[in-house]
Amino acid sequence: MFLLRLIIPDRPGSLGTVATALGEVNADIHAIEIVEHRRENGTAVDDIVVDLPPGVLPDRLVSACNGVPDVEVIWFSRYGAGGGLHMDLEAVEQMTSAPADAIDILVEQSPAVLHADWAALLDGTGSEVKVALETSATPEFGDIAGRWLPMEKATTLEAPDHKGLAESVLVAAPLESDHRVLVIGRRGGPEFLGSEVARLSYLASLAVTIRATA
Repeated sequence: MFLLRLIIPDRPGSLGTVATALGEVNADIHAIEIVEHRRENGTAVDDIVVDLPPGVLPDRLVSACNGVPDVEVIWFSRYGAGGGLHMDLEAVEQMTSAPADAIDILVEQSPAVLHADWAALLDGTGSEVKVALETSATPEFGDIAGRWLPMEKATTLEAPDHKGLAESVLVAAPLESDHRVLVIGRRGGPEFLGSEVARLSYLASLAVTIRATA
């Protein structure tokens, strides 16, 4: 399973042309998500999750997309977060079905929602900053976690020169208070877009609201 992030012309037929090109190299498209519309230059950023049959080299995916006029591949990697994209609404449905666990559910689901590798909830409401909850593959924060607190709003973070974190791109959002922060990381990229920061901000606010109804 592979994830392609593409810049394509934001006009009818463009995505179909890309899908045809991928089909010509025997790629099986599992899911497509429009990440961002860039109306200032008439393009869109799309994420496409595909599967390849045995014997087909992954490089052929990139070559197929690059062969489509005005299409640019800005990210390509193996996709290890499951067999399909977990959309925002699925996370919301899980949170509303268990309001008392809404914060925990958001932490657990956020890597899949944002196509990331890991997520951690940092809690600095006490005398020291602790990792209150984390997903698998979360790196060690050591004594650097407190540098991001307090946090007023969702934002991208500059990765510190710290083992396990230096190779990641980071985004974060406060939960319940400016000293409880959800940090999400992608190893190696791509950078989180403004639309993804906005989505995280919305989901974080929604999780807090749902939790308050429990």
